[in-house]
Amino acid sequence: MNKTYDVVIIGSGLGGLVSANILAQHGYKVCVLEKNNQFGGSLQTFVRDKTIFDTGVHYLGALDVGQNLNGYFTYLGIMKDLKLHQLDKDKYDVITFDNVEQEFFHGQGYDQFKTILKKQFPLEEEAIEAYCTKMQEVCMQFPLYNLNFNNTGYDKEIFGLKLTDFLNSITKNDLLKAVLSGSNFLYAGNENTPFYVHALSVNSYINSAYRCINGGSQISKLLVKKIRNLGGDVLKHQEVIKFHFNKKTVHSVETKKGQVFVAKQFISNIDPKLTLKLLANKGFNKAYTNRINSLKNVVSGFSIYIVFKPNTFKYLNYNYYHFQNPESVWNAQNYNIENWPVSYMLSFGVKKEQDKWAESLTAMTYMHYDEVKIWENTFNTVAETNDRGDAYEIFKKTKTELFLNEIEKKFPNIRACIQSVHTSTPLSYRDYIGNSEGAMYGYVKNAERPFESFISPKTQIENLFFTGQSLNMHGILGVTIGGFLTCAQIIGKEILGKSVLKVLDAKH
Repeated sequence: MNKTYDVVIIGSGLGGLVSANILAQHGYKVCVLEKNNQFGGSLQTFVRDKTIFDTGVHYLGALDVGQNLNGYFTYLGIMKDLKLHQLDKDKYDVITFDNVEQEFFHGQGYDQFKTILKKQFPLEEEAIEAYCTKMQEVCMQFPLYNLNFNNTGYDKEIFGLKLTDFLNSITKNDLLKAVLSGSNFLYAGNENTPFYVHALSVNSYINSAYRCINGGSQISKLLVKKIRNLGGDVLKHQEVIKFHFNKKTVHSVETKKGQVFVAKQFISNIDPKLTLKLLANKGFNKAYTNRINSLKNVVSGFSIYIVFKPNTFKYLNYNYYHFQNPESVWNAQNYNIENWPVSYMLSFGVKKEQDKWAESLTAMTYMHYDEVKIWENTFNTVAETNDRGDAYEIFKKTKTELFLNEIEKKFPNIRACIQSVHTSTPLSYRDYIGNSEGAMYGYVKNAERPFESFISPKTQIENLFFTGQSLNMHGILGVTIGGFLTCAQIIGKEILGKSVLKVLDAKH
């Protein structure tokens, strides 16, 4: 028997759940279809040795009252129920290099951020001030980033400004440039990354930085609960395999179970390339299809998840971003087999009753999809398992040892503290999160061709919309804003904007 809705959303990543929440608040009958066993996409967590690990949410920014993510989460009705732990205000991120003994700190709040860096770079006060001013100026150019739903114009020149060019314009100090860009794992930055991508990503963490207690899946769980309380359906093990058309519009989607879901409108929260594949390119002109399919995926990653023996490794209330040298900040993705890994990020798990000992550590580094391409015809999740064979296990073990060797240089006694180690590869990201080739953050953004990777939430099919990290900005904040942008196409920007402001005015 067919089920009929106002809006069916394919994929339960953050963009899909945010969209469902907004639409349900506005009286739409919504249904979210998820293929996997767990909702949330990059919000998913998993357990090893009774220890919770995040797949993609290692810390959140802009969650203090009056800041943008706090505002959006307040409107969605989940802010007050989040369990959070604030990172060190003096150093929420620490940037380090093999050949530089000193560690460099990013502090929370622009005043603290500047004060700390000026102490570490006393001759670069002018450059640090210029950097912070530009960061805030660029962020003000994006209305929805500031919870402004009015149609104010952009200065299009900011899209073509390279981060590297801007840094070169304010200082000749290569070490300072590397430190200011040292958290670029957040957006897979390279020498062609637009400044605005850096600014929108890093600014939110400078404002405030938090870890989720017991994992980021609490965000998806709270959103699912809200959607269901508003009368919406959120269903797992419902993999969409086919779109059905009525002339030029989508009439329904069919899942692997043979169920058909009919709706007036549809939102795809899966990778646009994969959406086009499901549609067999129907409904799109050749130029649009070719443009989407030609977009370059952001690099993927390899992660190791360490469970520590009890009371052996000190808990660190900040993240580490480490590079072989300052130049690696720009070219870490261009590694070769001999020098991998060139850079990595370390993040510690946090529990409610946190004491001085760390329970877990997640370490992430870049890995190209080509390294695992020989196993790409296998699919492996909790719900569906293919044995990738001994060669794959040997590959993971070899890479884990190489990665641990690098981490051991910074923490010489770490191996003695390890209870168990677990891994994920680009195939893990592909299978569980549904990104093309396991891409960490959608499609590459290049300041030399700034508008090439922009994808409108409104597609060429009248009743089909996109949302998710592959549109304009990735990350928790970027995808949340993207969900509001998608819903504005359906509800109307003015109506949605008034609704958001009404809720926030009532709360504050």
